[in-house]
Amino acid sequence: MSATINSKTYSGDTLEIIAFRLHDQEFCVKTTTIREIRGWAPSTPLPHAPADVIGVMNLRGSVIPIIDLAFKLGMKSTVANERSAIVVAEVHNMVIGMLVDRVSDILTIPANTVQPVPEVSASFDKSFSEGIIANENGMICFLNLSKMFKGTEVEELAA
Repeated sequence: MSATINSKTYSGDTLEIIAFRLHDQEFCVKTTTIREIRGWAPSTPLPHAPADVIGVMNLRGSVIPIIDLAFKLGMKSTVANERSAIVVAEVHNMVIGMLVDRVSDILTIPANTVQPVPEVSASFDKSFSEGIIANENGMICFLNLSKMFKGTEVEELAA
């Protein structure tokens, strides 16, 4: 069995995802892109950093950029608190941290439950999303990190 999502075919019966909240919305990514989940710790700001970069943090000897994922997605910035988390992911062979309000769950879902993102308007860019997952608790937007963070953008963050 396979599911087609944004012209990509996922073979196999299931997908493993990690779900997290940004404000009152649920999002998820494939667990294969995730290195670890850390509790919130303040980061060191960088002068003249892009607006979605909160700063950098030391991850076992490596300095990684921390991204305000809500801001990156066009939402208001996340205000970190004790429930916030840093989801550490590898994108284009670079490690980044993404600030989320909280991690909800790690799920294994049937691949065929991921539905395509509907066309909203001609100017709507749905490339950040692999699709939508409808479940008993609502809808989860399935994010595509490799399209959200272009290879050159990730390199600039690391520079």
